[in-house]
Amino acid sequence: MCLVATAFCTVGMLVNNDFKVIGREAREFELGETKYYVVVIFSAIINQCFFLGAIGVVFCASSLLSAVVIAVLLPVTEILAVFFFNEKFQAEKGVSLALSLWGFISYFYGEIKQSKKKKPDPETEMASSLLPNTLKSSV
Repeated sequence: MCLVATAFCTVGMLVNNDFKVIGREAREFELGETKYYVVVIFSAIINQCFFLGAIGVVFCASSLLSAVVIAVLLPVTEILAVFFFNEKFQAEKGVSLALSLWGFISYFYGEIKQSKKKKPDPETEMASSLLPNTLKSSV
């Protein structure tokens, strides 16, 4: 899905001649033209890996867990930007962090509660295994 979206955007950039701007942006980049291209390429690769991992979580667990993980990663990214890029930690970032952590904790609390409900009682299971087959169907 993400690969198709990337291809679609690439075709759109080709139609609009947006690739001509990349060279100018690279020349204006503070760290140099080569590092600009490295950043662009690795950003694209990391994005593809992230979404592949999100799809893997959907495949192995659930789409809800994938959404929860993505929701938690958004404010984590903002916090890392505060540390590494010296951005200001504004109220919006605090609210985003609080809400995503609340959702994350709520999800796992619900999962723990659900798994406790599904646990079979060992005494009942043992007693039913001792019953003859004819009695099991009537119980």
